[in-house]
Amino acid sequence: MPDPRYPLGKFEWKGSLTDDERRLAIQVIVHTPSELRAAVEGLDDPQLDTPYREGGWTVRQVVHHVPDSHLNAYCRMKLALTEDQPLIKPYNETLWAELADSRAPVIGSLQLLEVLHERWVRLMKSLSSADFARTFRHPEYPDTPRSLDWLVALYSWHGPHHVAQITSLRERMGW
Repeated sequence: MPDPRYPLGKFEWKGSLTDDERRLAIQVIVHTPSELRAAVEGLDDPQLDTPYREGGWTVRQVVHHVPDSHLNAYCRMKLALTEDQPLIKPYNETLWAELADSRAPVIGSLQLLEVLHERWVRLMKSLSSADFARTFRHPEYPDTPRSLDWLVALYSWHGPHHVAQITSLRERMGW
């Protein structure tokens, strides 16, 4: 059985994206909101409050985490487009997942993700290859600035990664 933390495997960065790879990655990002919505369709509160793995977040926390993370990525992209190698601020996603809004109904986060992706994808589709080469600095990677191509590749993995955590749980539980 694969590691339930990484049902699609861990994110791997090969160092650059071609124009075609970037277009495909953006298309994955386009579909993330509808795939997340489909992954939780029909789940009741006890199911949403079930951890996707032992010691892991609940399905509800995973759903709320996705727009939290994607909002941060959107802001990081805009900073990189408007500043010279900005130093971004990380956030403690574990503590964010424990806040009261991560116990709310999931509909708000599903709607937020849809609207966010409309704007984010519109922005990404307007960018040139040179724009995707722009970088930001991340404290977790102090010696290597991260490009917008890296960000796009990461988030084309991130959404499906969390959708797969939920769909894998549903499969295991027979939901």
